[in-house]
Amino acid sequence: MSEAFGVGVAIVSSAVGGGAAVATRYLIASADPFTLAALRFGGGVLCLLPIALVLRVRWPRGARDSALVAGLGLMFYALFFVFYNLALAYTTVARGTLALSTLLLMTMAVGAVLGIEMLSARKSFGVLLAMLGVAAALASGLAAAPQGAWRGDLIMAGATLCMALYNVWSRPFIGRSSALGFVTAGMAAGAAALVPISLAAGGAAALRQFGAGEWLAALYLGAGGGALAFFLWVYALEHASPTRVANTMTVNPIVAGLAAAMLLGEPVTLNLVAGLIAVLAGLWMATAGGGADDRRMG
Repeated sequence: MSEAFGVGVAIVSSAVGGGAAVATRYLIASADPFTLAALRFGGGVLCLLPIALVLRVRWPRGARDSALVAGLGLMFYALFFVFYNLALAYTTVARGTLALSTLLLMTMAVGAVLGIEMLSARKSFGVLLAMLGVAAALASGLAAAPQGAWRGDLIMAGATLCMALYNVWSRPFIGRSSALGFVTAGMAAGAAALVPISLAAGGAAALRQFGAGEWLAALYLGAGGGALAFFLWVYALEHASPTRVANTMTVNPIVAGLAAAMLLGEPVTLNLVAGLIAVLAGLWMATAGGGADDRRMG
């Protein structure tokens, strides 16, 4: 299977994830961040587990791999997405997903620090350009943003480090099991931690107040934003390098921003468009024309 196919799968995953950001923003006033994460990944496991059992997929091998995959699942599906949901309580979908689009930059930085991929001068310049674009767009658009939006932007940018580590550390485990087995096991570990916390925080009472619109958004979170998006993401990581997969995250703010404008009435300002252009330019600088120093991550 070609790496280009893996990148194409990641693009679909990022687009589905952009829709999940809109559903999260819609639901955040009705449920706490733990409950939304539990809905997303508890629902995702309910979708994936029967398929994995019927297909008799390869699960993580041995106690060591099982424990480490569970740890990755807790870090990503629990920790990252609680902060992701918290961020969207403060900021708009467009701003939050623009901050999330720095994933490639975080992934390259993590790869360089861990000695997995060299950070060339071209990549370094691209990273700097994209980061400056995000910072300028978020700062210049703060007056038109919700009060306290900077908190959500900062939380989202910091939480993205969890996803970068997940991208870099996942690939060996996916290779020793299978994409579906890996994502189901990790998501189950995250959901197992989230559901009790959600119940203790009064999540069941919040769910009883849901109307038809909230349940439709919750269904999309579980089946689309949980099961489909992350099976496709892990499948992409199996077939393409983490850097190239992370590069597709720029699709996320485009889909999310347009959907939020249509469904939630959120503004898409020139500042955000300019920031996204700077991110795209920085990503092109960081990934195009790689030479001998651009070793494949994995």
